[in-house]
Amino acid sequence: MRYRTVFIDLDGTLIDHLPAIHRSYAHTLPELGLPAPTCEQVKRAIGGGLPNAMRKFVPAVRLDEALRIYRAFWDRTMLEGASVMPGGVELLTWLGEVGAKAVVFTNKHGPSARLLCTHLGLDSLLAKVIGADDTAWLKPDPRFADYALAQVSAEAATSCLIGDSPFDVQAALNARWGFYGVTTGTHTGPELSEAGAENVRDGLGAILAEWQAEQGL
Repeated sequence: MRYRTVFIDLDGTLIDHLPAIHRSYAHTLPELGLPAPTCEQVKRAIGGGLPNAMRKFVPAVRLDEALRIYRAFWDRTMLEGASVMPGGVELLTWLGEVGAKAVVFTNKHGPSARLLCTHLGLDSLLAKVIGADDTAWLKPDPRFADYALAQVSAEAATSCLIGDSPFDVQAALNARWGFYGVTTGTHTGPELSEAGAENVRDGLGAILAEWQAEQGL
């Protein structure tokens, strides 16, 4: 296996959490007297962390209020409707079998990300779950990538990132990691390619099949 450490984005890549995210926005914005967004609008907004996404729906002066409402509702409902993407468990299992580390590397709130991974039974397949608020940085800041490498004693030359957004593409480029894009999340294949992704696949199962073929399996 050419990669000894595989960092994996969470929302839209390893798990489908869009129903819960949309539900929280649909609760929050009407509380502020604003129209509830469609699922597609939320899907197109997420990727750079919650404050960045929320700014696309609320004026700056109401951002803190919106975040308070969102987070309170989120804490009560976030586990409802979350699921692992097709091929996710199989990919994580295989990485463990070949001696590679699998690490969640996400701009989702770190404690929420860890709670979700525990809820979905992924803990035993992951070396670490690293997310927002674990440091002062978010993807694509290379300092966040350096922090992640240090947390699992990994090297950039033997690491790659799997993700679904231009934030992920840029994070991998900045960190000098390999990158595989998937179209199961917020962006299309052409959008990921335009952002600089050379390897774009339709899901985790396709990446697993490709890597297994490289090993002659």
